[in-house]
Amino acid sequence: MIDFTTARLNMVESQLRTNKVTNAGVLAAFESVPREAFLPEGLRGIAYVDEDIDVGRGRCMMEPRVLARLLQAAQPGSADVALEIGCGTGFATAILSRIVATAVAVEEDDHFIEAAGAALSSLQMDNAVVMKGKITDGYPGQGPYNVILINGAVAEVPAAICDQLAEGGHLVTVVRGRDGIGRATLIERHGGTNSGRVLFDAAVPQLQEFEPAPSFVF
Repeated sequence: MIDFTTARLNMVESQLRTNKVTNAGVLAAFESVPREAFLPEGLRGIAYVDEDIDVGRGRCMMEPRVLARLLQAAQPGSADVALEIGCGTGFATAILSRIVATAVAVEEDDHFIEAAGAALSSLQMDNAVVMKGKITDGYPGQGPYNVILINGAVAEVPAAICDQLAEGGHLVTVVRGRDGIGRATLIERHGGTNSGRVLFDAAVPQLQEFEPAPSFVF
């Protein structure tokens, strides 16, 4: 029998604190949210490994260290409204819900909408909601957002999603360049203008919906 509580605390101590995660709110959220509750029964035994977990249908549960460092860079606050794009099973939505006032997730796969909604409901995370929509469009209906997380690697961040940031807001994701290297990236909005910078390298699986269109060679 796996002691998930101990595994969760070990994850925080050995994977997060030792890898530059210092934000008290982020650490507390990872300590309190049962990661195994957001995985199907057959994958719960590996819930606390320090790597991405493939949950099928083009989604993964992001490596804890990478997710925590992205969220730390996003500087979520207790009064914020956050958007997660491509929520999969809903774990990152749950983490956000422990930190911000309202966590909105958008997903286009009905399987994950149902799974994430059920997991969040079972833990009584009433400030989190999963909406159906095309993830490359974000979810403008509940915006603007103080925090936006794109949960997976993208070739580029669509301008339409950046425009859903509130003034002073932060968007975090992993951008995979043409060289194949994934780079954790922070985009901030100030004075109505978005600016971005690279935070660290991160090998996160690409969200298939954000794959670049094939180019034609003549």
